[in-house]
Amino acid sequence: MNRDTPPTADGGNAFWQERRVCFLTTHRPDGTPHLVPVGVTYDPEAGIARVISDGASRKVRNVRAAGPAARAAVSQADGRRWCTLEGTAVIKDDPESVAEAERRYTERYKPPRVNPNRVVIEITVTRAMGTAKPAGW
Repeated sequence: MNRDTPPTADGGNAFWQERRVCFLTTHRPDGTPHLVPVGVTYDPEAGIARVISDGASRKVRNVRAAGPAARAAVSQADGRRWCTLEGTAVIKDDPESVAEAERRYTERYKPPRVNPNRVVIEITVTRAMGTAKPAGW
């Protein structure tokens, strides 16, 4: 864990509950970064960031192609407040994982559109950086 920036007074947890567009970075098979706007939810107790997506999307294909070594980062900013969460990414397509990700997405944003091909990119966070890092970082 990287703890080189002091957390904010609320530990940054509220920052990850406020509605805002975030960005996800994955790596294409050729190693170049792929950066896209997404909705992200963060579970500080489990240390997991989740992104819902269509199973055929480029971001999902990138994570699958990288296999167990897949790394990803999610980031958000609001003026001078910002935070990036980095970690190991996996794709989950089981109904329980998808339903949990949709529930969390609904809490932060709004109910997602129906998508029978939906999967979840789960990032096990190993590093947090920024001025609004979650509690414990």
